[in-house]
Amino acid sequence: MSDKVEGIGGVVFRAKDPLALARWYETHLGVANGLEGTEVWRQQAGPTIFAPMTEFHRLGPRQGVMLNFRVGDLDAFLDRLRAEGITIDDGIEVEPGAGRFAWITDPEGNTVELWEPEAGL
Repeated sequence: MSDKVEGIGGVVFRAKDPLALARWYETHLGVANGLEGTEVWRQQAGPTIFAPMTEFHRLGPRQGVMLNFRVGDLDAFLDRLRAEGITIDDGIEVEPGAGRFAWITDPEGNTVELWEPEAGL
């Protein structure tokens, strides 16, 4: 038994229509919702950023937390989302030592960050 947490066990947040939003995340991002007797999402091992911040320019005034999902190929992922009609913020930002980032908006207006980690992280 470890004296530290082993990972993130879940992400719970408010939604106007929880089931519809859970289905959107499953359909477009592959995050299984586990709400309808289906399997829970099992993420691949990899880096996870835990970063409390005083402010973050991408968050709207009512959004206190942002989901960040790791992707293997950010360009291909964004191309697929565009083809599915998903709203994607302009541009990809590169942060040396961390990787590449892009942002999408879910149907309830939440900003979601997509992250392609730099090789070797």
